Amino acid sequence: MRTHVVHAGLGLAGLLGLLLLWWAGVALFGQADGLSARFSPAATLASLFELLGQGDVYGHIWVSLKRILVGLLLALLIGVPLGLLVGSYRHLEAATTPAFQFLRMISPLSWMPVVVMLMGVGDQPIYFLLAFAALWPILLNTAAGVRQLDPRWLQLSRSLSATRWETLCKVIVPGVIGHVLTGVRLAIGILWIVLVPCEMLGVSAGLGYFILDTRDRLAYSELMAMVLLIGLLGFVLDALARGLHRRWVHG
Repeated sequence: MRTHVVHAGLGLAGLLGLLLLWWAGVALFGQADGLSARFSPAATLASLFELLGQGDVYGHIWVSLKRILVGLLLALLIGVPLGLLVGSYRHLEAATTPAFQFLRMISPLSWMPVVVMLMGVGDQPIYFLLAFAALWPILLNTAAGVRQLDPRWLQLSRSLSATRWETLCKVIVPGVIGHVLTGVRLAIGILWIVLVPCEMLGVSAGLGYFILDTRDRLAYSELMAMVLLIGLLGFVLDALARGLHRRWVHG
C-alpha cells in the first residue's frame, strides 16, 4: 500500500513539474499582453472548465470515443484470428511477415487521400484508418503470444485427446490473452494519436473537428484547452488498458 502511495505521489510531482515547465515557457518566451498569453496555463484551464461547464464538448468526446471503440473492435476481429494463425504455423509466418512489416511501416495517415477518394468523407474512412493503425500491434502481439506458449500445455492437451477447438479455447486463447491486452494498450495509444488528424476529413463532430473549429474562430485558449483535454482522455484510456492488463496477469 505504501509503495502505491509513493508511486502516486511521484507521478503527481511529475505532472506538476510539467505544468511548471509550461508556465515557465510561456513566461520566458512570450509577452504578457501578446498572443502567447492565450496559451498560458491559467487561460487554458479557465477555458477548459468553461467548455466542460457548457456541455457541448461532451458530444464531441462521445463521437471520438465511439470511433476509437469501433476501430479497436475491427482491429481485434481481424488481428486476433490472424495472429493465432500466423503464430501457429511457421510457414505461414515466414510467408506473411515481410508483407506485414512492410504494411506496418506505412503511416496510416498516408492512406487518407486514397481512402477519401474511395469511401468519401464521413465515418467510414475514419473507421478504416483507425482499424489499419490498430491492427498491427494486436496481430503481432497475438502471434508472439502463440509462439511463447509452453509446449507442455499443448502436449497435455494432446495426451487428453482434446480436439483442435478445445485446445484453442482452453489452452491457446487463455495463454495469449495477456499478449492481446498488451497489443490493445499499444493500439489505443496509436489510435488516439491518429484520431485527431482523421477527424479533420470533413466530419462535423469529434475532438479533431473541434480543434479546427477553435482555430477558425481564433479561440486560441479553447484550442489549447482541447489539446489538454485530448491528453487527459488519452491518459485515462491508457490507464484503463494498463489496469485491465495488470488485473488479468495477476489474476
